[in-house]
Amino acid sequence: MLIFATKLKSKRMRNQTLRLLTLIGLGCCLNLQAQETTEAPRLTAHNIEEVVAAMTLEEKVMMLTGNMAGIGTAAAGGDMIGRTEILVPGAAGTTYPITRLGIPPTVMADGPAGLRIDPTRNGNDRTYYCTGFPTGICLAASWNTALVERVGEAIGNEVREYGADVLLAPGMNIMRHPLCGRNFEYYSEDPLLAGKIAAAYVHGVQQNGVGTSIKHFAANNQETNRMNNDARISQRALREIYLRPFEIAVKEAKPWTVMSSYNKVNGVYTQDSHDLLTNILRNEWGYEGIVVTDWTMPRKAAMQIAAGNDLLMPGLPQQQADIIQAVKDGTLKIEDVDQGVKRILAYIVKTPRFQQYAFSNQPDLKAHATVARQSAAEGMVLLKNDEHTLPLPEGDGGRLALFGINSYDLLAGGTGSGDVNKAYVVDLLEGLRQAGFTVSEDLQTLYESYRDFARKQQDSEGYEWYETRPKLAEMPISRALAEQQAATADAALVTISRLAGEGSDRTITDDFRLTATERQMLDEVTDAFHAQGKRVVVVLNVGGAIETASWKDGVDAILMAWQAGQEGGNSIADVLTGKVSPSGRLPLTFPINIMDEPSSKNFPLHKQKSADDIPFMPKMEKRNVDYTEYEEGIYVGYRFFCTTGKRVSYPFGYGLSYTTFAYSQPKVTKTADGFQVKVTVSNTGQYKGKEVVQLYVSAPSDKLDKPIRELKAFAKTKELAPGEHETLTLAVANSDLASYDESQQAWVAAKGQYLIQLASNAEDIHVTANYSLPTSITSDLY
Repeated sequence: MLIFATKLKSKRMRNQTLRLLTLIGLGCCLNLQAQETTEAPRLTAHNIEEVVAAMTLEEKVMMLTGNMAGIGTAAAGGDMIGRTEILVPGAAGTTYPITRLGIPPTVMADGPAGLRIDPTRNGNDRTYYCTGFPTGICLAASWNTALVERVGEAIGNEVREYGADVLLAPGMNIMRHPLCGRNFEYYSEDPLLAGKIAAAYVHGVQQNGVGTSIKHFAANNQETNRMNNDARISQRALREIYLRPFEIAVKEAKPWTVMSSYNKVNGVYTQDSHDLLTNILRNEWGYEGIVVTDWTMPRKAAMQIAAGNDLLMPGLPQQQADIIQAVKDGTLKIEDVDQGVKRILAYIVKTPRFQQYAFSNQPDLKAHATVARQSAAEGMVLLKNDEHTLPLPEGDGGRLALFGINSYDLLAGGTGSGDVNKAYVVDLLEGLRQAGFTVSEDLQTLYESYRDFARKQQDSEGYEWYETRPKLAEMPISRALAEQQAATADAALVTISRLAGEGSDRTITDDFRLTATERQMLDEVTDAFHAQGKRVVVVLNVGGAIETASWKDGVDAILMAWQAGQEGGNSIADVLTGKVSPSGRLPLTFPINIMDEPSSKNFPLHKQKSADDIPFMPKMEKRNVDYTEYEEGIYVGYRFFCTTGKRVSYPFGYGLSYTTFAYSQPKVTKTADGFQVKVTVSNTGQYKGKEVVQLYVSAPSDKLDKPIRELKAFAKTKELAPGEHETLTLAVANSDLASYDESQQAWVAAKGQYLIQLASNAEDIHVTANYSLPTSITSDLY
């Protein structure tokens, strides 16, 4: 959601807005009080039509717009549009109540790494912390839908017990480019993986009787000028890549709400697009929930309602006035208004607040911390492990030297609305000590002194409520210090971190690439420790891809720990020690050079602003800012790299284990709507572990250009002991084989023989099989 403090340019503007809201709120209250003297229906799950018929136009419009300051008045709201202090302090917003009709307010709160609400409240000594779960990219890297569903279930419990009704999550846009600022909370460059993980998350949350809001619909693939950027995408790429994950989540999980994004697609704001919100989402996919706009300043409210939005957030007086005027002058049909109101009421009657659920404000945070720890460990990806450097010996096995400021200040998640107000974060130092390791105390003292000093500087400069504490700059390491530590420690652990978030994209220099200080630290530490015959392990505490090709050969092991939530230090220690055998797999490609990415020439690689944001600059459209050409089409991520044969640092789906696995010859069986593949996976190594089987398909030659292979199914084994095996079944429908043919405006699965490839990553195929489709299948509604 938008951080509205940046949009209200002055205190005077904020005060004017609040005064206007107060007058409107008081007017609404007086109007409702006057009508309460007449008999009116009370909302139930079975009389929505009757309630809508009893509403005034003004009441209907209230239902279509959010209640930005709480309940009809700004008096208790504070001056930040886009969060509320009423009902659930720190929540993102509420819907309007209409007391005379028995319609309560409902509460929507941010996600997706956990519930985002204020941890403290005025006049109350209690705390209201939420669990900080691993970021979305870490969950997706588990390739374990059952695990993600358990995480969702735990998050949904906190939503319900803290009195919220909808979690504004999950974020599930495609990782079109590695430098998108919100990749940490998204799932994958692949639409199937993103859709399946999102569907599992939604299932888990909604088991608690609360809702989700899948976002940002659609093509919100960069943060630079995200409010107005025009994503110019072919219909084929839009359908196959950018809409596909939403389609999967809608059809398989039935989210209560869908959030329409800020940006444009092919010249039309998604919030104004009848084709996107009604023709595709509702008519083609059968979506029955409500569409909520992302939190934005007023646009054309009547057009948004006509397009298929049901709830305009955060809700502003101008939006209400625009809708009323449009109905009165005939430019907005009352039928469109009524339809939106009916959907809103159908949503409200499902909510815990309508059902008068007695929320406890006491979710089981201890149990949820355990879920966070387990899920983070399973999402971690072992990128390198020369000569069995890992797992480390536990307990008396050694003394470790921890380098890198974030060994002592672990980044649990990204910034912005995806952050969580959590009670604690376990850093790597604490996690390793709890695992029984001895850690260099003099190095710890040095880093902690530097950390405390740097934090005081940050606090003196200040940062906004919606920001987390910025990442600390790395501390320089001298050769003498590295040699001193190498003389007494048994191994070195070097933590490299990155922080990103809502509102801006990452950069190449000092972000995708290592900083000069980080590179020097790595060089000094590896030289010193290798001279002593000792190992160096790198822990990547990051939310997306970084450059690894230039330095990975110089270290002994690399663990992609992502941003692992509040239990991150414990989760990392679990993997480093072998308590958990790594089973995560990359949900995106790690390129050698950022310019190897097919979308790099059409992505804002440097900090840029829209012409509208630069004073005295004449209006002109700026490439990759005001508009972005998706010239790569469907060739996103591994689809491009595998098809062109271009080398990468680590391919999509990649990840090592402490053990090894063998695949048996697969058995393919036709089903009523496609085929299924059975394959037996055996643990042939010395450690227990889990394997992810990835099913790719190569299509027969056809008039449509296609990638050399595309992911069509995946499955993960249980934890297999050495010598143990498991038979997995992977199902693929014929419709999954289809591509979007723009000339026919239809989905087409070409006849012919399809090559089935069972792999451990997009470049490592273990066994193959064939499936024949005797005739082409064409459909415009899959």
